[in-house]
Amino acid sequence: MASFYTRVFGAGRTVLMAAAESAAAAKIPTSGAAAAVERRPLGIMKPMQVSPALNDFLGVPEAARSDVMKKVWDYIKLHNLQNPSNRREILCDDKLKTIFDGKEKVGMLEIAKLLSPHFIKQ
Repeated sequence: MASFYTRVFGAGRTVLMAAAESAAAAKIPTSGAAAAVERRPLGIMKPMQVSPALNDFLGVPEAARSDVMKKVWDYIKLHNLQNPSNRREILCDDKLKTIFDGKEKVGMLEIAKLLSPHFIKQ
């Protein structure tokens, strides 16, 4: 019975190792023209033009969604705006109210939805 498991699983491991080695050999080298090609950021990493209200908050005319979320969270943590009794709730000050439609309180999961209209589609 032991030879059965060795034969079945041992051969599988050998096949997987051979497949990994062939995949590594098939990779394109990163020298010459292939290395000179830069990838453009896509999705949430792509810089987009922002609304005037968000521009005033950030101080930049365009930003990526991921960077905006980081800066908003940095601002929230710096000014201690999370509700102490419910950490999922953000208590907005005057500066945050300008980008969160004048709301007094915002839920953690609402932030992305409230920031979405501030990104101008081109």
